[in-house]
Amino acid sequence: MAASSVIKNQFGAGSISIQDGTGSPLSVTVDFDNADFSISGLKDQLKDTTTYQSRGTLHSVRHTSRTFPTISFTAMMSEFTDSSGGTAIDMILGQAPFAARVSTLGANADVMTFKILLGLEGTDFGDSQDIAVQFDDVELSVDFTESDPNTLSFSGTVYGAITGDMAIS
Repeated sequence: MAASSVIKNQFGAGSISIQDGTGSPLSVTVDFDNADFSISGLKDQLKDTTTYQSRGTLHSVRHTSRTFPTISFTAMMSEFTDSSGGTAIDMILGQAPFAARVSTLGANADVMTFKILLGLEGTDFGDSQDIAVQFDDVELSVDFTESDPNTLSFSGTVYGAITGDMAIS
């Protein structure tokens, strides 16, 4: 695929979805997101770097432990919970209709993690495909701020793979 010649911005269509780890994943799309998804801490091979030196001389630079990028995004708040359709908060906190959610790390996992799907429009701008990035095994938290408008701030740590158009190997 050739590189796109169209700069993407917040005015293009995009979506953020949260899925659990069940066989037919429970899923919710984040309503009213502010088009401000960010990821921090991307490094080659998702590895820390350590230097080995003695007496002021650098002998080697090596990859060591795995790093864990973080993601964040915000949304305008319309409601905290919806027992019939579900909200992102319902998914994160395990409330109806997502009470039976399962961690992407497995049914017996100690930590609840999710698959996060980020989609950005490309074909409407002449690209051969839309942009799709998947973040696996993400532990999420959410904060609420009363303002004009009220805001939900989501943050998470990516413990699994990053695949799709931003794949890291």
